[in-house]
Amino acid sequence: MASKTVLQFKTNYAVSSKIEPFYKGGKVQISKDGKYIFCTCGTKVNILDIATGRVSHRVEQDDQEDITSFTVSPDDEILVTSSRALLLKQWDWRENKCTRTWKAIHTAPVASMTFDPTSTLLATGGCDSTIKVWDVVKQYCTHNLKGSSGVVHVVEFHPDISRLQLFSSSMDCKIRIWDLKSSKCVSVLESHYSAVTSLSFAPDGNTLVSSGRDKICIVWDLKTKTPTRTVPVFETVEAVVLLPKQGDFSKLGVKSEALHFITAGSKGVLRVWEASSARCVFTQTVPARPQPVEVGRGEEPDEHSLTHCLLLPATNRIATVTAEHNFLLSDLHTLVLEQQFVGYNDEVLDVKFLGPADSHIVVATNSSQLKVFDLATSNCQILHGHSETVLALDVFRTGSMFASCAKDKTIRVWQMNTETGVVCCVAQGSGHANAIGSISCSRMKQSFVVSGSQDCTIKVWDLPESLATREGGPEVLHARVTEKGHDKDINSIAISPNDKLLATGSQDRTAKLWSSTDLSLLGVFKGHKRGIWCLQFSPMDQILASSSADGTVKLWGLQDFSCLKTFEGHDASVLKVIFVSRGTQLLTSGSDGLLKLWTIKTNECVKTVDAHEDKIWGLHGNKKDELVATGSADSCITLWKDVTEIELAEEQAKQEDQVMKQQELSNLIHEKKYVKAMGLAISLNQPHTVLMVIKGILTNDDGAEQLEKTILKLRRDQKESVMRFCGVWNTNARNCQEAQAVVQVLLQHESPEELLQYSGVRAALEGLIPYTERHFQRISRLLQASMFVDYMWENMRLTGNASCGENQDEEMESSSLGGPAPLFTIDPNPSKGLDSEGGDSARLEEAERRGRGEVEEEEESSQQEDGESDDDVSAANKGVKSRKIASPEEGKENIEPESSSEGDSDGEEQMEGMENEEQQLLRRETEARLVTMTAGNQAETQSVTPCTRSMRLRR
Repeated sequence: MASKTVLQFKTNYAVSSKIEPFYKGGKVQISKDGKYIFCTCGTKVNILDIATGRVSHRVEQDDQEDITSFTVSPDDEILVTSSRALLLKQWDWRENKCTRTWKAIHTAPVASMTFDPTSTLLATGGCDSTIKVWDVVKQYCTHNLKGSSGVVHVVEFHPDISRLQLFSSSMDCKIRIWDLKSSKCVSVLESHYSAVTSLSFAPDGNTLVSSGRDKICIVWDLKTKTPTRTVPVFETVEAVVLLPKQGDFSKLGVKSEALHFITAGSKGVLRVWEASSARCVFTQTVPARPQPVEVGRGEEPDEHSLTHCLLLPATNRIATVTAEHNFLLSDLHTLVLEQQFVGYNDEVLDVKFLGPADSHIVVATNSSQLKVFDLATSNCQILHGHSETVLALDVFRTGSMFASCAKDKTIRVWQMNTETGVVCCVAQGSGHANAIGSISCSRMKQSFVVSGSQDCTIKVWDLPESLATREGGPEVLHARVTEKGHDKDINSIAISPNDKLLATGSQDRTAKLWSSTDLSLLGVFKGHKRGIWCLQFSPMDQILASSSADGTVKLWGLQDFSCLKTFEGHDASVLKVIFVSRGTQLLTSGSDGLLKLWTIKTNECVKTVDAHEDKIWGLHGNKKDELVATGSADSCITLWKDVTEIELAEEQAKQEDQVMKQQELSNLIHEKKYVKAMGLAISLNQPHTVLMVIKGILTNDDGAEQLEKTILKLRRDQKESVMRFCGVWNTNARNCQEAQAVVQVLLQHESPEELLQYSGVRAALEGLIPYTERHFQRISRLLQASMFVDYMWENMRLTGNASCGENQDEEMESSSLGGPAPLFTIDPNPSKGLDSEGGDSARLEEAERRGRGEVEEEEESSQQEDGESDDDVSAANKGVKSRKIASPEEGKENIEPESSSEGDSDGEEQMEGMENEEQQLLRRETEARLVTMTAGNQAETQSVTPCTRSMRLRR
């Protein structure tokens, strides 16, 4: 059981999906097949897949300049963008690749652009009052049209390409017709008194419908260049589209084949008009909207107006864009809303999971509207009801009902149809004197709601049992109990799992525990140094968690109201806190955009995730405790998935794979399959194992050749890894030989151009060069030292051969006179190598002769000083002299002593034995000294060796 509990602890969260802004205003265009929506968002053009509701492609400017306009060719192959840098870029948007960039030639940013029906000509209208036409195939400017006044914000090619006509409109409210054959303005259409917003051509090419902000639409006859009908629409029209000739539009009030068009404008609804009678035949129905508090001059609020209207003939739909950057897709034959996407959420204030299976999320943004997202399709349902910004949300335990509160001092209860997913308001209540900043729903049953306001009061609202099945308008709620709870704004309210207790947290730095039945005060929690932002009851224990602006999270005991634990780690205000892992862990979000996971038992922060770029106001977990939703002021909503078990399984599989590969590597090395072994060691990223393989290869007789073949069989990425390993090996003198061998193979068989293509080769060479120079210097010094040792050894051999004869005479005389024996002798047998060199034998003979002369002089001087004569001794000396003189010429074995007495024979045998022992002793001493000289310091060797040699000569 203990191990099972440990496994329940979460260790990490990963991003599962995101709902992020993709449109912040500007041009909108839909592909010909009706599958993609193209829209601008700052420096990017986002391509939204309508089927999934996700951004499938994103084209972004390298220079980080805002995109002023763009257009897509009719064949959906080419995307052209213009930026404030006065550059035009041609894109292959499916590959996210810029194929061409050229200067726009305009002296001001491009405001509008369009393609002709053949996708060959591109027209750009600039803020410099000029229009330029480009041939995108041959890549040159074909026309430079001047004559407009002000910004050219509308350019359209005539659908009949044989006419080669271009229509434009600028700030002078006139429509100009340009003949591209003569590059002249052939006609000017004047009837609008405000800016022209759109142009739409009839299929026959002889009729044009224009719309403007002067609240009229005009039907033009292009043959006579005169208006045939002026249609007052009584709203600022932003777009007009013509109904197709084919199709059944009887549900839209179309009863004839006459020209009909649809307008979209400031009223926020689509309307169908008959051109011949200038009559509105159909008005789109929209959900009920609250009346604005203040309406000037009878105008509708800006957030309800429509800014774009686009026809999708391939899918029989019509798309509109609202001033709040919402995309609405409706059926073309009925104008019934089918799909909706939110382009920009603004600041997200709260987010909660919704639905019995947590299939939806409800989001409160910096708006009076609530947004309910389907997590599978990103389809959004916008809920109208509040008249001011919604501040907080809470969901009942069943998941199909939730409550909201807003700045309009009201609360609302919403019910979700589990079959259709449609959400509607079923109850509303008012009574607070100020904005309501917090709300909480009962946990056991859908019985009551508690709200906390900036008026420092708490209200309990009872819900009728028939609320879930109610039909018709919303039920009016009344507060059962009201209590002044704090001295400052109430930021958070939490209800206990058994519905008996409720806790409130305030800006006055205290939290209070109340009875839910009569709001009697049970206790006060004091300890935070700043205002409390969030409270949460533990699902398992009698514990209350609180997060504060002082950057701490505290756990409080409900029995004695004492602080049990304090969690410190956030550098800014902690805005939200929830319990996860059955109450054993905490998840917190801060105003620094960080998400932190805490283990309560160890008081340790397990994981910190950089989740958002701004304050995280919303944090909620689903029922299965596997998903977490966060909403931030950066307009992003992120779903986080618990990946603890996935990471554990991956780590276990990785370890098993490592063991298998390690065993396979050992087998390959044992079988001497060095190529496979090296490749496997490189894939395992084991430089030491690769080094051992290379050393194993070099131990063979043909190691260098085998290493060369092995290195050349490696792939390029493996060679890059080996090159990187060599940089590490080369730093150690023990491994530099292997590193240099590998580098030598690569340098011999790879050209400099190929080596420069290796990733990280520059860094590897920068590490190899200095250590290689250091190794070269070290080997040079070693070579010099070894040559000096050879030189000393040669000199010792020569000295030993030259003094051989002298030492033998001195030893014989000393032994006959009874003098002390010498400490050591030099080996009298020179090596064959010395005799083979030219001049060595002559030098040896000369040294022997000098030795014999010095011995004779010493004997004569000693005889004169002592004045003693001993016949036996002199006879023996004469015999020795005669033998020494005759020795070089006749050989030692042919010399006969002058005296053949018994004493002389015994003396000679004793002398020969002493000579053999001293020679062996000298050999051992010389070998030991050579070993010492080789391993010792060079300076010490140079100082000791000459002294030793001079001492031997003197002896």
